[in-house]
Amino acid sequence: MPVTLTQLSDLATLGFDAIIDVRAPAEYAEDHLPGAISLPVLSDAERAEVGTIYKQESPFKARKVGGALVAANAAKHLQGPLADKEGGWRPLVYCWRGGQRSGSFATILSQVGWRVDTIAGGYRAWRGLVVQALYHAPFRHRLILLDGNTGSAKTELLARMAAKGAQVIDLERLARHRGSLFGAMPGGQPSQKAFEGALALELARLDPARPVLVEAESAKIGSCRLPPRLWQAMQVAPRLSIAAAASERAAYLCRSYADLTSDRDRLVRIVASLRPLHAAEQIDEWIGLAERGDFPTLAEGLMIRHYDPRYTRHRARAAVPVIDLTAQRLDESGLVDLTERLMESMARLAVQ
Repeated sequence: MPVTLTQLSDLATLGFDAIIDVRAPAEYAEDHLPGAISLPVLSDAERAEVGTIYKQESPFKARKVGGALVAANAAKHLQGPLADKEGGWRPLVYCWRGGQRSGSFATILSQVGWRVDTIAGGYRAWRGLVVQALYHAPFRHRLILLDGNTGSAKTELLARMAAKGAQVIDLERLARHRGSLFGAMPGGQPSQKAFEGALALELARLDPARPVLVEAESAKIGSCRLPPRLWQAMQVAPRLSIAAAASERAAYLCRSYADLTSDRDRLVRIVASLRPLHAAEQIDEWIGLAERGDFPTLAEGLMIRHYDPRYTRHRARAAVPVIDLTAQRLDESGLVDLTERLMESMARLAVQ
């Protein structure tokens, strides 16, 4: 009997030993259920071949060719990744819509002797739950925004507050991007669908009765777009705003962006991409600082002339309660102290 998913949290309670995505690699790469492993029964090229036969020749021939390919690929998986699985192993298998691919593979696994189930509706059913949660259901959570100019250690403070028990959503972690022109991370960003799936699951794990701390972000983090209901809730949320001297923020950025400062060619290319927004003399000065390795001066200049004015204009449009917290230092002792004050301030906002 196929398993019917009724809510996003179901996956964590079903008790399967593995979730197997049998779709083609390109489908898996775009998005998949959390924790699923990829054991495709058709490669990308094979899936295209079967689809062409189905449309141009006949469904019967397509099923016959597809069946042979599925059997051959299933044999490879049985002799490879699944070779060490014991008799009590219990997998959950899915494809695009719970059809022939997952059904065929599940039949083979069940004949081996494993207790295997499929997902009713396949990946499409999971995606429907994600879309419902993010785009149609009422937004149930009360947000508090962690604000502050570039270099205020907001992302690190989120992690520190989560470690102390605060409910937190780290949008930059989910989007795998630090939220600025300089924010790309190794490995690139997830697809929009994958980002939404991870975000929906994070929201589903939170207690709606407790406030949720979120870093103040733009409507896009790199290429990942925030769902409108989340973005709207962020616009009216009260804010904990961190203020720190530009020199402290510059020093913190140099520590946090060591991957970028170690690649001066990449850093110069990013700075040069700002030419449409600043005078040529300013860009040339910043490029010179990057080439000479004077990263604190470069960071301070970029913050004061590029990022800080944009943050100021954005905040001027938001008429929300704000608690300002001044950080004298952003080193370890300063961050420990700031975390404690943020926790206290968050508690005050939670009861207002």
